[in-house]
Amino acid sequence: MHISAVQFAAATDVDTNLEAIVRLVESAADAGAEMVVLPEAAMHDFGGADLALGPVAQSLDEPFVAALRDLAGRFTLWIVAGMFETSHDRDRPYNTLVAVGPDGDLAASYRKAHLYDSFGYKESDRLLAGEPKAVVLRAGGLSFGLMTCYDLRFPELARALVDAGADVIVVPAAWVRGPLKEDHWETLLRARAIENTAYVVAAAQNGSTYCGRSMVVDPMGVAVAALGDQEGIVTAELVADRISQVRTRNPSLGNRRL
Repeated sequence: MHISAVQFAAATDVDTNLEAIVRLVESAADAGAEMVVLPEAAMHDFGGADLALGPVAQSLDEPFVAALRDLAGRFTLWIVAGMFETSHDRDRPYNTLVAVGPDGDLAASYRKAHLYDSFGYKESDRLLAGEPKAVVLRAGGLSFGLMTCYDLRFPELARALVDAGADVIVVPAAWVRGPLKEDHWETLLRARAIENTAYVVAAAQNGSTYCGRSMVVDPMGVAVAALGDQEGIVTAELVADRISQVRTRNPSLGNRRL
């Protein structure tokens, strides 16, 4: 399967972001992508710490997801994207990933389990955490596990995804810039690939707040395709045989003692 990670800086306006998403998904389709991964909060950026996210949240049957479904059907590809989903708490929505199939159906959704209460920020003041669970979907002969940004720092979630059958870990993110933060991002992406002998596909926001550096990492921890800090698309081929070869050479999953 050919997969594209899309990197852009989301605005605090849904229509503006949808215009960018349509343009970038079309470019990814032209590059041969069968799946397009968009960043965390692609629907609407977090904005300043005082911006209420409840009023901008949408349910999974409202216009943002409907637009993704139309776009996926139009280009006959998969789309994974981050959004704010309404919850029972009107002030604090979920930070949700949606996965839409080439038939235009909503195939899966995942509510971010680990909120970014770290580095002087407190995401839980503005959002609700989802229940920790392994969300895996099947596409193009491979299985894809979903996680979001700060989830990357918790290796047990990545391992749960792989134990649930994931060949590929998909990581939409809005990874905040800061001292050593970019190094953490790249190191953790490679670590999750190496320890799980799985592909990792990371699509990040860029701009003044976020670090960008979207990439595709293979099961040996090699970044086979990557971006810097500019808007763009990175496309790579995911090969099932590569996973099998690496897991034969390095059977660490089978060698575990729990």
